[in-house]
Amino acid sequence: MTISTRLSNYLQSSGAQFEVCAHAHSRSSAETARLAHVPEYQLAKSVILEDDRGCVLAVVPADTRVQVGAVARMLGRSDLRLSDESKISEMFDDCDPGAVPPFGMAWGLETVVDEELERNPEIYIESGDHERLLRMSRAQFSDLMSSARHGSFSRSPAH
Repeated sequence: MTISTRLSNYLQSSGAQFEVCAHAHSRSSAETARLAHVPEYQLAKSVILEDDRGCVLAVVPADTRVQVGAVARMLGRSDLRLSDESKISEMFDDCDPGAVPPFGMAWGLETVVDEELERNPEIYIESGDHERLLRMSRAQFSDLMSSARHGSFSRSPAH
């Protein structure tokens, strides 16, 4: 698979500037970062949450975990939970499973961004497959995420 059609259209219509970075096939965010020689904290990880009101795409640094309760409080939603893989595959049918780009708005999803991610000078995002990342500046990423809510809702896993 190549770059997701919806993502490509969204980036093109936004006039986004980015570089495509190819890497060996990966199966997780940590492996993607390692194979692409990218620090995990610079890789945007997308996590789909849902409740009876619908789905939300939470974007966090790949070296952290989403605090679902914090996202729920931020959005005034009490029953958010992780969405299941089959539902995610249906929504992101032009992406490989597990390679969801962070711009949920291209799929009509409410998107929230953890502020920690935007402290990086450049950010890497999933392109919709397991062999390409897109690299863009913090300014470009922030511009593309200007309609998303921003907050602090991730934490590093305990070791």
